[in-house]
Amino acid sequence: QVQLVESGGGSVQPGGSLKLSCTSSQFRVTSGPMGWFRQAPGKEREGVLWHNTRSGTSFATDSVKGRFTGSQDSAANAVHLLIRDLKPEDSGVYYCAADLRYSTMPHSPLSYRYWGQGTQVTVSD
Repeated sequence: QVQLVESGGGSVQPGGSLKLSCTSSQFRVTSGPMGWFRQAPGKEREGVLWHNTRSGTSFATDSVKGRFTGSQDSAANAVHLLIRDLKPEDSGVYYCAADLRYSTMPHSPLSYRYWGQGTQVTVSD
């Protein structure tokens, strides 16, 4: 079973930055589209960005556009999510996802087959 592994979460103050990473020992995460999602307590999992590993471009949702950026490191088999100007509402568990099944819905959690366990991001004073 393919397992993705996220890392880089933590507790930060508003205005800070974090770089989350996603890798796998069983799957080439830079071989296709990768999704990033987050889930706050009591809320549904929402897509925040998907990264096109072929072109190296990323597409953030409107709610985080301008603050969230995707990148990749093919040599390390890793994709990254850089989050700037963190806000308290950014708090939650962040997940990466792979193996996009429905290309017309890259921000939907229903579109991906493989998931990681998530990494916690907490933004507070």
